[in-house]
Amino acid sequence: MANGILVSVGLLVLGGCATPPPQNPDNICEIFKEHRSWYDAAKDTRDKWGVPVHVPIAMMYQESSFRHNAAPPMEYFLGFIPIGRASSAYGYAQAKTMTWDDYVKETGNSWSDRSNFDDAMDFMGWFIYKTHKINGVSKWDAKRQYLNYHEGWGGYRRGSHNKKKWLLRVANKVNSRSLKYAKQYRSCKKDLDRSWLWRLFFG
Repeated sequence: MANGILVSVGLLVLGGCATPPPQNPDNICEIFKEHRSWYDAAKDTRDKWGVPVHVPIAMMYQESSFRHNAAPPMEYFLGFIPIGRASSAYGYAQAKTMTWDDYVKETGNSWSDRSNFDDAMDFMGWFIYKTHKINGVSKWDAKRQYLNYHEGWGGYRRGSHNKKKWLLRVANKVNSRSLKYAKQYRSCKKDLDRSWLWRLFFG
Protein backbone atom coordinates (compact mmCIF):
# COMPACT_ATOMS: atom_id res chain seq x y z
CA MET A 1 0.00 0.00 0.00
CA ALA A 2 2.76 2.41 1.05
CA ASN A 3 4.79 1.54 -2.06
CA GLY A 4 1.77 2.22 -4.25
CA ILE A 5 1.29 5.64 -2.67
CA LEU A 6 4.97 6.48 -3.18
CA VAL A 7 4.78 5.49 -6.86
CA SER A 8 1.65 7.60 -7.36
CA VAL A 9 3.26 10.61 -5.68
CA GLY A 10 6.39 10.12 -7.81
CA LEU A 11 4.34 10.09 -10.99
CA LEU A 12 2.51 13.25 -9.93
CA VAL A 13 5.82 15.00 -9.23
CA LEU A 14 7.22 13.94 -12.60
CA GLY A 15 4.05 15.08 -14.34
CA GLY A 16 4.22 18.42 -12.56
CA CYS A 17 7.82 18.90 -13.72
CA ALA A 18 7.03 18.27 -17.38
CA THR A 19 8.01 21.19 -19.62
CA PRO A 20 4.88 22.95 -20.89
CA PRO A 21 4.48 23.75 -24.60
CA PRO A 22 5.86 27.18 -25.56
CA GLN A 23 3.48 30.11 -25.27
CA ASN A 24 4.23 31.30 -28.80
CA PRO A 25 4.85 28.21 -30.96
CA ASP A 26 4.59 30.25 -34.17
CA ASN A 27 7.92 31.98 -33.49
CA ILE A 28 11.09 29.90 -33.19
CA CYS A 29 12.93 32.78 -31.49
CA GLU A 30 10.30 32.96 -28.77
CA ILE A 31 10.32 29.16 -28.42
CA PHE A 32 14.05 29.11 -27.73
CA LYS A 33 13.96 32.18 -25.47
CA GLU A 34 11.31 30.55 -23.33
CA HIS A 35 12.96 27.11 -23.31
CA ARG A 36 16.69 27.77 -23.43
CA SER A 37 17.59 24.09 -23.03
CA TRP A 38 15.65 23.34 -26.22
CA TYR A 39 18.07 25.52 -28.15
CA ASP A 40 20.97 23.56 -26.69
CA ALA A 41 19.30 20.35 -27.92
CA ALA A 42 18.63 21.85 -31.36
CA LYS A 43 22.27 22.93 -31.71
CA ASP A 44 23.49 19.51 -30.58
CA THR A 45 21.25 17.86 -33.18
CA ARG A 46 22.52 20.21 -35.87
CA ASP A 47 26.15 19.53 -35.01
CA LYS A 48 25.72 15.77 -34.68
CA TRP A 49 23.48 15.01 -37.67
CA GLY A 50 24.02 18.03 -39.94
CA VAL A 51 20.34 18.95 -39.66
CA PRO A 52 19.25 22.62 -39.86
CA VAL A 53 17.67 23.83 -36.62
CA HIS A 54 14.33 24.87 -38.12
CA VAL A 55 13.38 21.63 -39.94
CA PRO A 56 12.93 19.24 -36.98
CA ILE A 57 11.26 22.01 -34.97
CA ALA A 58 8.70 22.54 -37.75
CA MET A 59 8.09 18.79 -37.97
CA MET A 60 7.77 18.49 -34.20
CA TYR A 61 5.21 21.30 -34.10
CA GLN A 62 3.08 19.39 -36.58
CA GLU A 63 3.48 16.06 -34.80
CA SER A 64 2.85 17.00 -31.17
CA SER A 65 2.41 20.77 -30.79
CA PHE A 66 5.41 20.40 -28.45
CA ARG A 67 3.49 18.25 -25.94
CA HIS A 68 5.77 15.75 -24.20
CA ASN A 69 3.06 13.10 -23.83
CA ALA A 70 1.26 13.50 -27.16
CA ALA A 71 -0.33 10.30 -28.48
CA PRO A 72 -2.95 9.32 -31.08
CA PRO A 73 -6.54 9.32 -29.79
CA MET A 74 -7.95 6.22 -28.15
CA GLU A 75 -10.15 4.04 -30.36
CA TYR A 76 -13.37 2.50 -29.05
CA PHE A 77 -15.43 -0.58 -29.89
CA LEU A 78 -19.18 0.07 -29.94
CA GLY A 79 -18.40 3.64 -29.07
CA PHE A 80 -17.46 3.07 -25.43
CA ILE A 81 -15.10 0.08 -25.03
CA PRO A 82 -11.45 1.22 -25.34
CA ILE A 83 -9.43 -1.04 -27.65
CA GLY A 84 -6.18 0.90 -27.87
CA ARG A 85 -4.66 3.70 -29.89
CA ALA A 86 -4.41 3.93 -33.66
CA SER A 87 -0.61 3.59 -33.50
CA SER A 88 2.27 3.38 -31.03
CA ALA A 89 3.39 6.96 -31.80
CA TYR A 90 4.24 8.88 -28.65
CA GLY A 91 6.00 11.92 -27.26
CA TYR A 92 7.39 15.13 -28.71
CA ALA A 93 8.37 13.48 -31.99
CA GLN A 94 5.37 11.10 -32.18
CA ALA A 95 7.91 8.35 -32.75
CA LYS A 96 6.51 4.86 -33.27
CA THR A 97 7.86 2.15 -30.97
CA MET A 98 9.47 0.09 -33.74
CA THR A 99 11.27 3.08 -35.27
CA TRP A 100 12.35 4.32 -31.85
CA ASP A 101 13.78 0.87 -31.08
CA ASP A 102 15.78 1.01 -34.34
CA TYR A 103 17.11 4.43 -33.32
CA VAL A 104 18.14 3.14 -29.89
CA LYS A 105 19.83 0.09 -31.43
CA GLU A 106 21.79 2.15 -33.96
CA THR A 107 22.81 4.99 -31.62
CA GLY A 108 23.19 3.06 -28.37
CA ASN A 109 21.07 5.70 -26.63
CA SER A 110 19.46 3.07 -24.41
CA TRP A 111 18.36 5.52 -21.70
CA SER A 112 16.46 7.71 -24.17
CA ASP A 113 12.83 8.63 -23.60
CA ARG A 114 10.27 9.79 -26.16
CA SER A 115 8.87 12.30 -23.66
CA ASN A 116 12.31 13.92 -23.24
CA PHE A 117 12.86 16.86 -25.60
CA ASP A 118 16.61 16.29 -26.04
CA ASP A 119 16.10 12.63 -26.93
CA ALA A 120 13.20 13.44 -29.27
CA MET A 121 15.34 16.02 -31.09
CA ASP A 122 18.21 13.56 -31.43
CA PHE A 123 15.78 10.97 -32.79
CA MET A 124 14.47 13.42 -35.38
CA GLY A 125 18.01 14.38 -36.37
CA TRP A 126 18.82 10.69 -36.82
CA PHE A 127 15.70 10.15 -38.92
CA ILE A 128 16.33 13.17 -41.15
CA TYR A 129 19.96 12.07 -41.61
CA LYS A 130 18.82 8.55 -42.54
CA THR A 131 16.20 9.90 -44.95
CA HIS A 132 18.93 11.85 -46.74
CA LYS A 133 21.14 8.77 -46.82
CA ILE A 134 18.45 6.26 -47.89
CA ASN A 135 16.19 8.30 -50.18
CA GLY A 136 18.46 11.19 -51.12
CA VAL A 137 16.16 13.86 -49.67
CA SER A 138 17.92 17.07 -48.66
CA LYS A 139 18.05 17.69 -44.91
CA TRP A 140 16.73 21.17 -45.69
CA ASP A 141 13.67 19.91 -47.59
CA ALA A 142 11.05 19.95 -44.83
CA LYS A 143 8.21 18.85 -47.13
CA ARG A 144 9.82 15.64 -48.37
CA GLN A 145 11.48 14.96 -45.06
CA TYR A 146 8.04 15.08 -43.44
CA LEU A 147 6.57 12.76 -46.07
CA ASN A 148 9.31 10.24 -45.27
CA TYR A 149 8.69 10.73 -41.57
CA HIS A 150 4.99 10.01 -41.98
CA GLU A 151 5.11 7.21 -44.57
CA GLY A 152 8.45 5.61 -43.76
CA TRP A 153 11.35 5.22 -46.16
CA GLY A 154 9.79 2.33 -48.06
CA GLY A 155 6.38 3.99 -48.29
CA TYR A 156 7.93 7.16 -49.65
CA ARG A 157 9.84 5.21 -52.31
CA ARG A 158 6.60 3.51 -53.34
CA GLY A 159 4.90 6.90 -53.59
CA SER A 160 2.22 6.10 -51.01
CA HIS A 161 1.98 9.80 -50.12
CA ASN A 162 0.80 10.66 -53.64
CA LYS A 163 -2.51 8.93 -52.93
CA LYS A 164 -3.11 11.04 -49.82
CA LYS A 165 -4.07 14.59 -50.72
CA TRP A 166 -4.59 15.47 -47.06
CA LEU A 167 -1.02 14.40 -46.27
CA LEU A 168 0.41 16.46 -49.13
CA ARG A 169 -1.46 19.48 -47.74
CA VAL A 170 0.01 18.84 -44.29
CA ALA A 171 3.51 18.43 -45.75
CA ASN A 172 3.16 21.78 -47.54
CA LYS A 173 2.08 23.28 -44.23
CA VAL A 174 5.17 21.88 -42.51
CA ASN A 175 7.35 23.28 -45.29
CA SER A 176 5.80 26.75 -44.97
CA ARG A 177 6.33 26.70 -41.22
CA SER A 178 9.91 25.56 -41.69
CA LEU A 179 10.64 28.46 -44.06
CA LYS A 180 9.05 30.90 -41.61
CA TYR A 181 11.09 29.47 -38.74
CA ALA A 182 14.26 29.73 -40.84
CA LYS A 183 13.64 33.42 -41.50
CA GLN A 184 12.89 34.08 -37.83
CA TYR A 185 15.95 32.15 -36.71
CA ARG A 186 18.24 34.22 -38.90
CA SER A 187 17.01 37.32 -37.06
CA CYS A 188 17.73 36.01 -33.56
CA LYS A 189 20.53 33.46 -34.01
CA LYS A 190 23.24 35.90 -32.91
CA ASP A 191 21.43 36.78 -29.69
CA LEU A 192 20.60 33.15 -28.95
CA ASP A 193 24.21 32.07 -29.53
CA ARG A 194 25.49 34.88 -27.35
CA SER A 195 23.28 33.84 -24.44
CA TRP A 196 24.10 30.17 -25.11
CA LEU A 197 27.84 30.85 -24.90
CA TRP A 198 27.37 32.93 -21.77
CA ARG A 199 25.57 30.04 -20.06
CA LEU A 200 28.16 27.57 -21.34
CA PHE A 201 31.08 29.40 -19.74
CA PHE A 202 29.45 31.11 -16.77
CA GLY A 203 26.62 28.74 -15.90
